[in-house]
Amino acid sequence: LFSFLVFLRYQIYYGYPLQTYLEYPIIIAQDVILLLFILRFSGNMKRALFYAVTFWGGWYMLTLRKWIIDLAMNLCTLISAASKLAQLRCLWQTKDSGQVSALTWSMSAYTSASKLRATWYKALSFQFLKPYLLLMPLSIDLHSSIV
Repeated sequence: LFSFLVFLRYQIYYGYPLQTYLEYPIIIAQDVILLLFILRFSGNMKRALFYAVTFWGGWYMLTLRKWIIDLAMNLCTLISAASKLAQLRCLWQTKDSGQVSALTWSMSAYTSASKLRATWYKALSFQFLKPYLLLMPLSIDLHSSIV
């Protein structure tokens, strides 16, 4: 959720075309609804206010200075890559990909490739292109280790 918020805020901050970030508000809404369901059914609804205030405050703090939003974007790239590398490591260690959906990883690789292509053709910043350059090969590698 944090990464999606940072990606959305980054694109709004730098004035990217609406088409490049239109899916992020929808994804964020889905994640917020999922988080609310998790909090509701685990009996932790009191934490919802804490999360709402944290994300709302973070939304505004991201654009206090240019270096903050740029740093947050780099950290999101690092977190996403670390997550995919941890998943790859787990798959290689267990030698069992039975719990992983090949369709999900195919969609992930396709999404990264299509975002990379769209970003490349719109000549947006390298800062925004970097996550897709890094995550697409990891998604493809995960897909190939599953199949």
